[in-house]
Amino acid sequence: MTKLGTTDLDVFPLCLGGNVFGWTADEDASFAVLDAYAAAGGNFIDSADVYSVFAPGNSGGESETIIGKWLAARGNRADIVIATKGGALPPNNGLSAKAIKAAAEGSLRRLGVESIDLYYAHRDDDATPVEETVAAYDELVRAGKVRYVAASNFTPQRLTESLAFADAEGLARYVALQPHYNLVERAGFEPDYVALLRAQNVATVPYFALAKGFLTGKYRPGTDVDSPRAEGAKAYLNERGLRVLAALDEVAAAHESTVAAVSLAWLAAQPTVAAPIASARNTEQLAGLIGMAELRLTEAELAALATASD
Repeated sequence: MTKLGTTDLDVFPLCLGGNVFGWTADEDASFAVLDAYAAAGGNFIDSADVYSVFAPGNSGGESETIIGKWLAARGNRADIVIATKGGALPPNNGLSAKAIKAAAEGSLRRLGVESIDLYYAHRDDDATPVEETVAAYDELVRAGKVRYVAASNFTPQRLTESLAFADAEGLARYVALQPHYNLVERAGFEPDYVALLRAQNVATVPYFALAKGFLTGKYRPGTDVDSPRAEGAKAYLNERGLRVLAALDEVAAAHESTVAAVSLAWLAAQPTVAAPIASARNTEQLAGLIGMAELRLTEAELAALATASD
């Protein structure tokens, strides 16, 4: 376990993404993945009110509902750190005080919990002043409905403004950032965010940690993968991507591990990263990920992977 930034939340080094629950994993499959994750020592689950609106017939909230049913069925709420996001599901989209309050109430109801451990603003809303947004999140914390607040997809400027206002007014500040960051997506994060997050003691919980599945190693030249994310993953199948896969293959073989676990272990070892997020639609996929928790890469291996991805 590791502390999530400055909070008292002890979290497993792999955060289980709930975006597939109610989408590519039905309720039974989702329960099986959640059971296997918990059995391996996992306790950190990420969702959002907008999951899984992508699936035909869905309207959003399906992932949270499945997680809520699982928590109730297993009676393990006290053992699980629940993170979810609000602000992207109509009609409660945006970060106005009204939208934040309504979105949080909806998530609490679907999850069947009295308090959300880590509540993210899913994406920034530049039409709403940061002062209104930060104050609204602080109200949720003071009411006991949320333990800690965090941000996802915020620009460095808006994150800085939000933190400064929270500090000046003594309000709850964002304790974590959820950005798009992985071994093949570094340029949009490392130059602009790492120094800021370090200085502000804000933890990083990256999404798309496996680059839409590319960093599992299953996408190779001439292969055809049945996945709704296949086209996105294949975008990385270029000279640089093949170089990264070759480096991952070598490290994975040295540790008798999987390419996915090595990819996640590299990410977990980066500055400010508390736990990367990865999802699994079945227990077989989860088995290829969970080993990252015990995997310790050498400095030479970390450097070799970084060099391959430059």
